[in-house]
Amino acid sequence: MKARAAVLAPEQTSFLVRQRVARLSTADAAGAPYAIPVCFAYDGSRIHIALDEKPKDVPATRLKRVRNILENPNVALVADRYSEDWDLLAYVMVRGQAGLVEPGTEEHAAAVRLLRGKYYQYEEMKIEDNPVISIRPERAASWGALDTAESSHLLMDALTGRRSVRRYLDREVSEEAVNEVLEAARWAPSPHGRQPWRFAVVRRRENKERLAEAMGEEWRANLEMDGQDAEVVEKRLEGSRMRLLDAPVLVLLCLYLGDLDAYPDAGRQENETTMAVQSLGAAAQNALLAAYSSGLDAGWMCAPLFCPGKVTEALGLDSKLVPHALLTLGYAEGDPPRRRSRRPLDDLVVYRG
Repeated sequence: MKARAAVLAPEQTSFLVRQRVARLSTADAAGAPYAIPVCFAYDGSRIHIALDEKPKDVPATRLKRVRNILENPNVALVADRYSEDWDLLAYVMVRGQAGLVEPGTEEHAAAVRLLRGKYYQYEEMKIEDNPVISIRPERAASWGALDTAESSHLLMDALTGRRSVRRYLDREVSEEAVNEVLEAARWAPSPHGRQPWRFAVVRRRENKERLAEAMGEEWRANLEMDGQDAEVVEKRLEGSRMRLLDAPVLVLLCLYLGDLDAYPDAGRQENETTMAVQSLGAAAQNALLAAYSSGLDAGWMCAPLFCPGKVTEALGLDSKLVPHALLTLGYAEGDPPRRRSRRPLDDLVVYRG
């Protein structure tokens, strides 16, 4: 059977999944229009909209947008970006057929996970008790600077909007975009300002394959040591391998201790190394936030930490570099399935004085 062609182009998908709100337009049987802002998530084939637990006087199935869909499934959804700099204006409009996905189905559970992964607010709402509006795109139109990121993103938008991505579009990432990410990492705080880290950028498939094979050997041994079932081991290894091969760009974060202060006692030297590791985490966070703000998506993998020697050998790196983590960079194929919940602030602040 011939695969169905994608309705949204890669640049339209990239723009759509990064927007936090869209406008849903429905019409009743007589054609009377009705539009409302909605939160949504896109899984690569369907757009899902929750019917949440805001105070309402009627059941979810009696909401105007739902009644309209039941009478007339033809809908339009528009996600747009406005800026006072009109060179940044853009929108994506999707037209298609909408319907309700009822609770208790696998499709409904997957949609709820996707929505909660995108919006942490849904983690505290019982959206699993209500149907989900699901739109099957049939046509898409767009206009404006889809690939340009607005420079005035609020910090909290980036912190709460950024998620770890596992599946990427087959879409090239420019050298300029990668350099913006690395430039942000370069400005992370570090002990004595020494910047005790180095970055290795991996693009070619043959290098990704060598890296995946080297790390896979070590992980296989660890999983088998843990008593994992052989079928589970193969499945996990293949998933990790595809994360590396499918990502357009990999950035290997390495610790470099050559420029740090040297102390005569082991205690202070150990602390010096700890400070360097802490600063590497700051560089990684800078890179992740810069990727999000520049229109890229990213993921963080810690696998190199468990086999640093094999990683440096696979890529032919200096043995003085200690690989700690991998960042995957690209454009998300759809909204990532879930973001981990966060503890309430009151659970984390242990002292105010």
